[in-house]
Amino acid sequence: MAVVESPAWLAHLTTWLERFEPVFAHRAQRGGLRRYVEGVLCDSRRKSMAAMWARLRDPGTYQGLQYFITEATWDAPVLWRQLRATIPARSGVLVLDGTGFPKQGDASVGVQRQYSGTLGKIGNCQVAVTAALWTGVQAWLVGAQLYLPEGWLTPAQRDRGRIPPRVRFQEKWRQALTLLQQVRASQIEVTAVAADAEFGDCTAFRHALHQLRLAYAVGVSSTLTVFLGTPALIADPRPGRGRPRTRPRVAPGVQAQAISALAAAAGAWRVVSWRNGTQAPWRARFWRCRVTPAHDWRRRRLAPEVWLLCQRDVDGAGDTKYFLVHLPRTASWQAVVRLAHQRWAIEQQYAELKSELGLDDFVGRSFPGWNRHVALTALAYAFLQVERQRHGPSRLTFPRARAVMTDVLTAYYFVTHQRKLKMLLKLAEIPLRI
Repeated sequence: MAVVESPAWLAHLTTWLERFEPVFAHRAQRGGLRRYVEGVLCDSRRKSMAAMWARLRDPGTYQGLQYFITEATWDAPVLWRQLRATIPARSGVLVLDGTGFPKQGDASVGVQRQYSGTLGKIGNCQVAVTAALWTGVQAWLVGAQLYLPEGWLTPAQRDRGRIPPRVRFQEKWRQALTLLQQVRASQIEVTAVAADAEFGDCTAFRHALHQLRLAYAVGVSSTLTVFLGTPALIADPRPGRGRPRTRPRVAPGVQAQAISALAAAAGAWRVVSWRNGTQAPWRARFWRCRVTPAHDWRRRRLAPEVWLLCQRDVDGAGDTKYFLVHLPRTASWQAVVRLAHQRWAIEQQYAELKSELGLDDFVGRSFPGWNRHVALTALAYAFLQVERQRHGPSRLTFPRARAVMTDVLTAYYFVTHQRKLKMLLKLAEIPLRI
């Protein structure tokens, strides 16, 4: 028997799901909610709909479960809003990330050959932009949007993927900002934003974070150009007659440099240790300086000054990593390094959504189906995080959670098949001669 008793587990799950019943208008839909979440939590390694349905204690019909995901009239965005309002975590770092869902064919909505961080290369996949709230102890998936390449927004492809007319093309950085706005609208305090270079290289993305007055730590590519410190500006008078120029220019001798060149010329690197959540401490060599990203200067506008943080392994092996960190000039080494590593702090917990709860196992082809599967998976994950708060994270591992679900399913099977239970009990009374 697992650490958490099966009846108590089932009672807690029922209470948790009751909070989301107002999202679903009909009794059949509320039954679909319970079945699908139990399916995501079941002991099936692959969380395709058929595999989950086969393990349910009260499965109903397969067609009914499929209808609940693909055809029933309920909105995934409403469920996301309710989830963000319900989770107990109300403050933390928002980690924005692009994640890939490898696919074999080309029928799934949004699929094409594109770069996937999951694959580490260009491959046939769907890509989603996700938002996870990291409290320093636990992660909570609080939003996700499927990236739709422009080729999927033609009339024929919209009809094929059942993509609503209101859905328009959005770059991934715009989707990330939309998720940020949704999280803040849910009265969740975002203390900082963390993202990789896919977002950090985007000037408009960083500019938006400055406008929101949010601290951030974003990965950036080695080719990004910056001014060291804040560049001195001088007036640029027009020679000869005519109106003088009013737009300034940088002082003579001031030039933007690639951050890789700055790191190569850096002198003293410092060994700094940090801890991700409850993990063992990590150590690496760092160098930092204050810089002004140069891209904005093409429009004669200076970006705010930020920290450039460069990281190398202690032994010098591996590639150099680069971050732009928006914290005050007075921020300590530990504060800058810690914020730069918040994105990696949740990797182990966040990966559970795929490896244990089947976030990327959805085999349906429609836009509504994908969104509903992801929202319900986030709902199931939030339930596990709440239970971990109740019992402690080390006592409620996924193997134990699966063991509880196996207990529940086995008990329900014999309750509903009492003839087989009586037969099993009679067999247990027969003495065996060995």
